[in-house]
Amino acid sequence: MMERIAEASPGPRARLTGVVYLLYFLTAISGEVFVGKGRPVLYDAVNLIAQAFYIALALLFYYLFKPVNRNLSLLAALFSLLGCANDVLSLFHLAPYKINSLVFFGPYCLLLGYLIFRSTFLPRILGVLMVFAGLGWLIFLSPLANHLSTYLKVLGFVAELSLMLWLIVKGVNAQRWEEQATARSSDGVFGNNPHV
Repeated sequence: MMERIAEASPGPRARLTGVVYLLYFLTAISGEVFVGKGRPVLYDAVNLIAQAFYIALALLFYYLFKPVNRNLSLLAALFSLLGCANDVLSLFHLAPYKINSLVFFGPYCLLLGYLIFRSTFLPRILGVLMVFAGLGWLIFLSPLANHLSTYLKVLGFVAELSLMLWLIVKGVNAQRWEEQATARSSDGVFGNNPHV
């Protein structure tokens, strides 16, 4: 399944990424707003579905940003997958440690922001917003979060919502994505790609 997605043209793949992002948003928000922690079994089930969407999203983003920098795209995917694993383990009280998943999702957003900014196929402003979101999630872990939590949540929501909507409505510039992918493959893994 993932091989077919990886081979798909960049336009439909970007829109699919946006749709999966939307499904994650809708599922996660439904769990918090409509289900709530008062119904733990249903709440856990909805959270598991949301985590499944986010895992798919991490893999889709890996393939989308692989032409920009394969190693950083892989690192971003690993941060996201670690955050999802931490959330799932915490959900079932199986985590051997107590750590906030923002430790993983902050760097994930930072790396995505950098990859978007360095890409030639998405607007750089989306990258800047994602970098700010990543910084916001990391600040959320500090004592400053007590005073800034609402602003940080709004910042993260706006950044991720903007990226999601752009991917659904506009996708990516397929020609530039192909050019960047071709340049990346012709430079090889250790080539002189200016976008690394």
